[in-house]
Amino acid sequence: MTESDVLTEVRKQFISHLFQEKQLSAHTRDNYERDLSRFQQWLEENAVSQWRNVKQHHVRQFVAFRHRKGLAAKSLQRLLSSIRSFYKYLLREQLAEENPGIGVRAPKVKRKLPSTMNVDEVSQLLKPDSNDPLDIRDLAIMELFYSSGLRLSELLSLNLEDFPVDVEELTVVGKGSKTRIVPVGQFARDAVARWMEVRTTLANKDEPALFVSKRGSRISSRSIQQRLSQQAIKKSSNQHLHPHKLRHSFASHILESSGDLRSVQELLGHANISTTQIYTHLDFQRLAQVYDAAHPRARRKK
Repeated sequence: MTESDVLTEVRKQFISHLFQEKQLSAHTRDNYERDLSRFQQWLEENAVSQWRNVKQHHVRQFVAFRHRKGLAAKSLQRLLSSIRSFYKYLLREQLAEENPGIGVRAPKVKRKLPSTMNVDEVSQLLKPDSNDPLDIRDLAIMELFYSSGLRLSELLSLNLEDFPVDVEELTVVGKGSKTRIVPVGQFARDAVARWMEVRTTLANKDEPALFVSKRGSRISSRSIQQRLSQQAIKKSSNQHLHPHKLRHSFASHILESSGDLRSVQELLGHANISTTQIYTHLDFQRLAQVYDAAHPRARRKK
């Protein structure tokens, strides 16, 4: 077995560990595999033949190399996370003496405010205006995204058994295989009930998926993305619609009305509240009202 084969074998063992023990999603595992494969290739080109010989300066040079190649700051952060996680595993397996990713920093990511729709725009988008089964399905999908703040992967995995007739809440499996309970609003329940009435005209026999394509099998993420974009055009929306925009709108509208950041964090399934804080872009008028009502120096004399 060559030195390159040894590097590859250890890397493959780690990916298997992610699948069997960590139970990470296929998308996340693919990201780890891609990042570490590129890291291995760079190491071999720079005459580093063993994982245990990698030092902090190697990681720093590799990150700088990828940065010069145009890799975005967010992707560089994920790259570093992959290397750190890999070496955490190697330390556990006694295949390394140190974690060379510790202490290496990636460029800071500029946090962009999420793109959202206002309440009127959402109401216009979610108006029923067609008896076509595919349009009825799309409306049910959009209502669920907006009603419950689901991620695309969470909606895709829903089965018929997850949605009984009297459902008022759903148990979904989010990132890291973590489950959470989300409410289902009346409009979403009605839209899904209407979809159930026509689902049999499309679904294959014994197909468990709640939402199916025109071929009768579980709908794909790409199909949902394309259909939502088409629905926005059809409803004369001037915005590019994607599943996360409805999730963003869900979070933003609840936060604007309640101001309860912790509850929004739970509803979205965010592990860290810092992720949820990006939704705190409340309009200045509301902030000014809170200030006038709460600050002793802001109250006007009667």
